[in-house]
Amino acid sequence: MLKGKISEIFDSIQGEGLYLGERQIFVRFFGCNLQCRYCDTQLDSFMEYEAEELVKELKMYRGKYHSVSFTGGEPLLQKDFLKEVLKLTQKNNLKNYLETNGTLPDALREVIDDIHIVAMDLKLPSSTGLNNFWDVHKVFLEIACRKELFLKVVICDCTKEDDLREGLNLIKNTIRSTILILQPDSNASSISIQQKLENFKDICYKENITACIITQIHKELRIK
Repeated sequence: MLKGKISEIFDSIQGEGLYLGERQIFVRFFGCNLQCRYCDTQLDSFMEYEAEELVKELKMYRGKYHSVSFTGGEPLLQKDFLKEVLKLTQKNNLKNYLETNGTLPDALREVIDDIHIVAMDLKLPSSTGLNNFWDVHKVFLEIACRKELFLKVVICDCTKEDDLREGLNLIKNTIRSTILILQPDSNASSISIQQKLENFKDICYKENITACIITQIHKELRIK
């Protein structure tokens, strides 16, 4: 029987992106294929669930929730398990919200039919400290645009303007109509990062890309 590795399940408000403040049930998948230097989610334990067990636990949450946020880690690393869960949540009239680093397009292709909203990270190499992912991001966007989609990009003190412009070119060549969230690194210098954010937003405006500056509110409010 297929089992998934889940680090935690909890309910809270969405602390970042376009659905900031919406109440969600969060399912945090264990494991990630990247090691971004600004990563603030260190996972060292997990429990194993069968898909039916996981959905049964989700149904125990009472009240009005916008959606179930499948986050991580990187949920698409466990795409076979995720696929089973998504089909069951669909049957139970739950909205599926996927948070992803946007680097596993083949896995996304297998689950996209049962996803309602994709919140995709655009990984800028000067922010992550990793190689660029432009090619896989492009393929990922071409699949993700079949559903509601928005992009998030973490802006650090070390983020380079050239990387942002490369990301904007990618957006213009794939899905110009999307919204780009400029998200400041929570460890960045508040004064210098604010100036960079305003400059980057102005660049987006001049390139006809809709961009919003949105911080991680859950950290400011000190909630999970």
